[in-house]
Amino acid sequence: MSPTPKHYAEIYKTLQAPISKVYDCGSKCAPYNNGEPVCCTTGHAIPIVEHSEYKLLKSRTTMWKPFKPKDAAERAEVADLKGSDCRAVECNGARSCERDNRSMACRTFPFFPYFNPAGELVGLATYWTFEGQCWVISNLTIVEQPFVDEMMKAHELLFAADDQWRDTYKRQSATMRGVYSRKREKFPVIGRDGRYSWVLPNTGGTMKPAKKSELLKLRKGFPNFGT
Repeated sequence: MSPTPKHYAEIYKTLQAPISKVYDCGSKCAPYNNGEPVCCTTGHAIPIVEHSEYKLLKSRTTMWKPFKPKDAAERAEVADLKGSDCRAVECNGARSCERDNRSMACRTFPFFPYFNPAGELVGLATYWTFEGQCWVISNLTIVEQPFVDEMMKAHELLFAADDQWRDTYKRQSATMRGVYSRKREKFPVIGRDGRYSWVLPNTGGTMKPAKKSELLKLRKGFPNFGT
């Protein structure tokens, strides 16, 4: 079974909390990405939605449209989705954003649900390919508990509708462990309770508590660090 527009409507109701009520991550990010938040421009991140989610969005707003690739790399990315349950889309840009009509990808970026090697959903990790571009990834200490809680609940709703998404994020988590093990670097995870942990490289996914002071050193590329 795949999620229906009704499922995504319920997920949207659940995913309402901002990453932080104190900091506007878009305004922090934009000065370092040609005036646009990295998550709001297809030059950096092409939104991918299921066909059923797109159907819901089209019933609610005119801000979304099919993505039109502009180069070979983008054409290849769109071609990879052919025949799948997903499609590439784009919106009217950050200045025309309707927050109630953001896609699930918009609401969750730059986070994904992190599963440990035992297959347990233990918290949130970030898409590592956006390090140095996304202000939030360098400022994880701004993330507030309501956002974490809603991310957990929303993804549990998604998994209940289509358990293949659980497998997708398990693979994503395993890939991240592999990437960082090859670099011999640890990476942070925000736990369900809002506490931080490091996932250690080349240990089979061993986790140890992380101090906030350690995370404050992740400010790569963003001198206007504000916490």
